[in-house]
Amino acid sequence: VLYYREIMKMKEYIGLALRTESKPGPDLLGRLKNEARAVHAFFGLLTEVGELADAFKRHIFYGAPLDLTNINEEIGDILWYCAILMDHVGVDFESCMAANIRKLRSRYPHQFNEKDAVTRDLAKEKEALKG
Repeated sequence: VLYYREIMKMKEYIGLALRTESKPGPDLLGRLKNEARAVHAFFGLLTEVGELADAFKRHIFYGAPLDLTNINEEIGDILWYCAILMDHVGVDFESCMAANIRKLRSRYPHQFNEKDAVTRDLAKEKEALKG
């Protein structure tokens, strides 16, 4: 009886969750079609980050040697997908890296510290990103 009630709770949850699903109508499908390269890059990034994490997991938790050749390959694959995404949105590596450093300098004027990491001024960081 308990098992049956738990299944019904799960079915109820699924039904309630699906009420808020964004259904793939013509507008959504049009936006998706326009962003197909970005979606490809997102899935690729997720895959490659997972492979990179797995290499470190195997090293840290299983005692396997850290395979630096594989690490280098996975980072390269991540950069490849970033290149697709950057090209898709019209951003280049140099301006992206420069904006990132401006943001980090805004967040940590001298060097990293935990206080600045927790009490971030997001408006100041956004301005730094704009340049």
